[in-house]
Amino acid sequence: MATWQVQEAKTRFSELMEEADAQGPQIITRHGSERAVLLSITDYRALTAIQTDFKSYLLGGPKTDSFEATRDQDTGRKVRL
Repeated sequence: MATWQVQEAKTRFSELMEEADAQGPQIITRHGSERAVLLSITDYRALTAIQTDFKSYLLGGPKTDSFEATRDQDTGRKVRL
């Protein structure tokens, strides 16, 4: 992924868009830290196409139907009172 400083991205925005379309995501930095990513519309639609609702997300987790928890029978240490 290419990295652009915010000033450079502002002045060369058309080129930035073309690079995102041809080369993939472009990272935009401010003061040396990554702040934003410019994606092509194709990449964006691919990311947002796979959406599930919250209920499906929760129900899609690992199955625990046959989950067994065993408890340690240790009673702990003796304490003087």
